[in-house]
Amino acid sequence: MTTAFTSRAASRVASLGTTIFTEMTELAARTGSVNLGQGFPETDGPPDVLAAARHALAHGANQYPPLNGTPALRLAIAQQRLRRYGTVYDPETEIVVTSGATEAITASVLGLCEPGDEVLVFDPAYDSYPAGARLAGATCRRVPLRPSPGGFDYDPDALRTAVTPASRLLLLNTPHNPTGKVFTHDELADIAEVCVRHNLIAVVDEVYEYLVYDGRKHITLASLPGMADRTLTVSSAGKSFSLTGWKVGWACGATDLVSAVRSVKQYTTFATAAPLQDAVALALSDGEAWVAELRGTLQSNRDMLARGLEAGGLNVVPAEGGYFLQASVARANVPDALEYCRLLPYRSKVVAIPTQAFAEHSRPYASLVRFAFCKAPRTLAEVSDRLSPSL
Repeated sequence: MTTAFTSRAASRVASLGTTIFTEMTELAARTGSVNLGQGFPETDGPPDVLAAARHALAHGANQYPPLNGTPALRLAIAQQRLRRYGTVYDPETEIVVTSGATEAITASVLGLCEPGDEVLVFDPAYDSYPAGARLAGATCRRVPLRPSPGGFDYDPDALRTAVTPASRLLLLNTPHNPTGKVFTHDELADIAEVCVRHNLIAVVDEVYEYLVYDGRKHITLASLPGMADRTLTVSSAGKSFSLTGWKVGWACGATDLVSAVRSVKQYTTFATAAPLQDAVALALSDGEAWVAELRGTLQSNRDMLARGLEAGGLNVVPAEGGYFLQASVARANVPDALEYCRLLPYRSKVVAIPTQAFAEHSRPYASLVRFAFCKAPRTLAEVSDRLSPSL
């Protein structure tokens, strides 16, 4: 008698489940809704960068590039970090190009954490962070960012309380997704002090580094005292240059930290799209003016969407950077964010994401909804019309 074959996913994978993004994207398609759930623009990046990629495709840049990335891109990354932040990286040993920032972050956690280690993240957190910790056999410890009328508040005592002898790595995102918070110099200095005191590695996701609003300045944690040797700085071309589908990212840091990322990457993707890399190098070298215009457009978009949400009866939480705006549905007829988001496509033909989907404990964020404003102004104007009156 033969036993019927059964299969199952490994427990560390099975528990990850289906993301809220999948559910809401399918709902958008099924209802014909405007999708403000996912952070992808409706327009392409700089024309000269697109032309450079086309040229590379047509002129032989179609085989494996080096594991670390093309020399031109690594040099451009090193020059960009020095020019903008004064941080120095050797393009030969301290920079690795990855298939998007998500690979860089996950490879960092896999390469630097042992089973049983703890990874500190700020809650609510982008969903790949706890997933990466789980894949590494590490425990994700959440440090809450508390919503307030002026934004999301960092609590130094909450961070210190979260640190234990098992804490290995702190994963920071600034500008922060999903809250739109930009950490200040004083907040980052406090975080740096905790990292130094407890000998923590910092992995900093800076994919929105150019997209800060109202005259704010992005500060990189690696530039603060004591942090250069213990920080992996991650960024990508996707958000800054409206090239999210290219999936070209990178990690910069001390040689031993970058080597850990490289060790994982060589057995996953090995290399990142060859014809796109030198085009991204061009963007980093010559794209500052284009990004400045994008930043102005996004700030205007943010304000337009905020007015539409407020007209629809929602309370908007200020967004200091990034692609996303938080709004409270507490005064709406449906005050629970998850239920609100599931009804919104049917009532208003708009899709958004409940913020509690990013959080370990949903209660502080139970009425908050994340809306993307990285869309064309005409799309956001249409959304504003659809949201008034709200549920």
